[in-house]
Amino acid sequence: MYQRLSAVLFPLVALLFIGSIYWGYQEHQEKNSILIKAENQYQRAFHELSYNVQQLHNQLGHTLAVNSTSKNYHRKSLVNVWRLTSDAQSKINQLPLTLLPFSKTEDFLARIANFSYRTAVRDLNQEPLSAKEHETLKTLYAKSKEITNDLQGMQSKVLQHGLRWMDVETALATEQSSSDNTIIDGFKTVDKKVEGYPEINWGPSVSAMFERRSIKMLSGTPVTAKDVKHKAAKFLGVSDPNRIKVTEQGQSTEYATYSAVLERKEGNVQLDFSKKGGQLLRFLDNRDIGKKRVGVARAEQSAKKFLDTHGYPSLTAVSYDNNGRSVNLNFVAIQGKVLIYPEKLTVKVGLDNGEVVGMHAEDFAYEHRTRKIEKPKLSEAEARKVLNPEFKVNRTEQAIIKNELSKEVLCYEFIGKINGQFYRIYVNANDGVEESIEQIPGIGEDNLPATS
Repeated sequence: MYQRLSAVLFPLVALLFIGSIYWGYQEHQEKNSILIKAENQYQRAFHELSYNVQQLHNQLGHTLAVNSTSKNYHRKSLVNVWRLTSDAQSKINQLPLTLLPFSKTEDFLARIANFSYRTAVRDLNQEPLSAKEHETLKTLYAKSKEITNDLQGMQSKVLQHGLRWMDVETALATEQSSSDNTIIDGFKTVDKKVEGYPEINWGPSVSAMFERRSIKMLSGTPVTAKDVKHKAAKFLGVSDPNRIKVTEQGQSTEYATYSAVLERKEGNVQLDFSKKGGQLLRFLDNRDIGKKRVGVARAEQSAKKFLDTHGYPSLTAVSYDNNGRSVNLNFVAIQGKVLIYPEKLTVKVGLDNGEVVGMHAEDFAYEHRTRKIEKPKLSEAEARKVLNPEFKVNRTEQAIIKNELSKEVLCYEFIGKINGQFYRIYVNANDGVEESIEQIPGIGEDNLPATS
């Protein structure tokens, strides 16, 4: 009996054993194939990064080599600088550097890209490169040479010693990067060197892009937790301020805020205030929102009443996002008859009962001020002439927006339709330049976004 059983089981076990070996071999081959493919991608990205930075250095040299009056070549060369810098940033994103400190170099490249792009797109005939911008280009030329030399040194070592990027990824993922890892040490050296660069004059437009908002930008004196507790109680209509718990966030930093929380069975309510000036930045009612029972028009009325009650007058709704059970209404300030888009504020309304359940007022808090608005040099009719003849205008307003250079400009806002879609087109009220265009999704002739 055992012989007959063995005669049956032995071939079966042998077959399973051979099959498992074959399966393991196949898995090993597939794993190796994936690793080889990943390694090839990393190697290609690294060598292309080195090449891009070298070409960036050369292009900066070309920009400095031509006569200061060669505006057309300056524009062409700066566009190439922007393209090469963007390519270099793309290659960095393809490398396993997320766990490796390389943020200073990425930030440096991002600033070069924005500096070159913003300089190239302006009218160099009217506003040629300034002496300060020439000095900035000279600094960038010198610093890009240093980065190029460091990357090429790493490149030589990688090729000479056959270094593998997969080893770098493994070391970073397991936090076991050894002190003699050439690639890791090389990138750390580059980033440390960039961090030590002296302050570069990027100009106001680029600096504004990278400027983080802080309490220094707000007016008023610092408030205490007790002050915030009373402010929150007044905002929520709570008679006993002690029901509200206040905690400080970012203590002893320039981004310090207070969070005030009112605990309720139906959901907590949270308000965030700036420490300087005690300005409300965010409000959120975490109650569950029921089925939709009211429309957007009712929600807008409720939002306007809410804003008036809490000291936000002279605001008008310009757009909304319907999220099913709630709607986000976007408001901007009005000065005279001009819409002030930098002073924007979003109110969230539950469509079950039309009550406000949230507000985001950070932009309004930081940007709110009285502006000196000059009379536009162009009439509405003159500004309208630059529009596409097929663009059917439904509504026109005057508005202040921030252009690509982060400068506030007075525009005519034309809301209309072309190619079956509604758009907002902003035309500079002084020189007729089309500053910006925005598509307005999900609207028709009967529900254009509200304005004053």
